[in-house]
Amino acid sequence: MTAKKEISVGGQAVIEGVMMRGPEALATAIRRKDGSIELKKTPFISITTKHKPLGLPIIRGFVSLIEMMIIGIKTLTFSANRFELDLIAEDEAKGKVTKKKSRGATQAEEFFSYVVAFGLAFLLFGLLPYKMSDWMHLSKQNFYFNLFAGGIRIVFFVLYIYLISRMKDVKRLFQYHGAEHKNVNAYEHDTPLQIDKIQGWTTIHPRCGTSFMFFVLLIGILIFSISDTLVSAFILHKALPVYLRLGYHILLIPLVSGVSYEVLKFSGTNLKHPIVKLMTIPGMALQRITTQPPDDSMVETALVAMKAALDMDISEYNVTIIEDKA
Repeated sequence: MTAKKEISVGGQAVIEGVMMRGPEALATAIRRKDGSIELKKTPFISITTKHKPLGLPIIRGFVSLIEMMIIGIKTLTFSANRFELDLIAEDEAKGKVTKKKSRGATQAEEFFSYVVAFGLAFLLFGLLPYKMSDWMHLSKQNFYFNLFAGGIRIVFFVLYIYLISRMKDVKRLFQYHGAEHKNVNAYEHDTPLQIDKIQGWTTIHPRCGTSFMFFVLLIGILIFSISDTLVSAFILHKALPVYLRLGYHILLIPLVSGVSYEVLKFSGTNLKHPIVKLMTIPGMALQRITTQPPDDSMVETALVAMKAALDMDISEYNVTIIEDKA
């Protein structure tokens, strides 16, 4: 394996752009309405690398998840702000007067949207599946309770992804997601980093966050079943109440995400193993929804982000550097 392939790179789609994470930097490239690309590059070394205890197996998975959630929110906010500038410019060109929101109003809207999002997630992936399992009179059968609840979570997850994929803006986001994967696939297979060559690669990638979410849902069934059996057998000696079960399952999420991270990491380097192939089928199948074929401009945007994250030359592209004020 070449030294180049040993350097991992990955990222996420943002509004009209892509964020890529390299060994020592984050790079977010945004395609503006005028066709130019704006790039924001930030030095970054994971806390799991800086502090060895946080880099231990299982622990590093949950820490990395929190770390990437924070990064994801920041990069999405940055891309949304750049997109809003284009909308304001369009309105001004049409003679419309756009009232600029105060910082306080913007923060209030963001806070409210996060509350709604987390509340909806708790309802769909927490309370409702557990209540449905209880309604099916499965509370005394821990494995079947969690298997049914886990199945409901998976159905809700797939249905949610499918429904939002029908939205025009989300479809473009999924196209940029596809552009990210095509670039990473090309880089990892030593393909010349040219747009026509990159376009020849698939939008499916085994280390995608979509696959990670599927691992979380599946591994959660196993871990929750084991924990429920132990609690009911050695502590309560009876069927577990729904809210008690839900409460300590939430506390087990760090363990579930940590194990899922290790499984994803293992699967990414052992793709030819028959068991790994079987395990990756659901997540990679779902990527056919969460990634869509990108156009050349999207692939170029992702390429700029990837090259910047890997500290490669990007002088040939029409790029404006945005200073990091953080």
